[in-house]
Amino acid sequence: MQKKQNMEIIRATKTAEQAGAYYVRIQAMARKHQITLYEEFDEHDTPDTKYIVIVDNYLPVATCRLYGIDDERVMLGRIVVLPEYRRQGLGTLVVREAEMWARELGYKISVLESRDNKIHFYETMGYVANLDKKIEGVTFTCFRMEKNL
Repeated sequence: MQKKQNMEIIRATKTAEQAGAYYVRIQAMARKHQITLYEEFDEHDTPDTKYIVIVDNYLPVATCRLYGIDDERVMLGRIVVLPEYRRQGLGTLVVREAEMWARELGYKISVLESRDNKIHFYETMGYVANLDKKIEGVTFTCFRMEKNL
């Protein structure tokens, strides 16, 4: 756990902490984009899935999900910051913490699927887009991006 001002970064391993990740995703994504619970929560959301949650006092405000693809690659996803907390560096903070945890777990490569309008954000953190790997989702068009950890 680290602190940034009154923010606390949690590696969510308990149900209550994971609920914080779900709260942020519902508030910031499901409501805004009319994403159903069944679209937002998939087979990768399990009790064993790892989540980073940033909490401002008691309120969960940012999250990132991570799970192994194979022995070398980890998938970062569902990276979300509540709208009123954006542009404060929390997206970068949550990704950096997820990368650190992934390295500690032995992963060598971080993979994510970025919305087309967020590619530059991830490029600033060292991710490289594969524009040939276009993913047409129900709500967004995304591109696969990777980074050596």
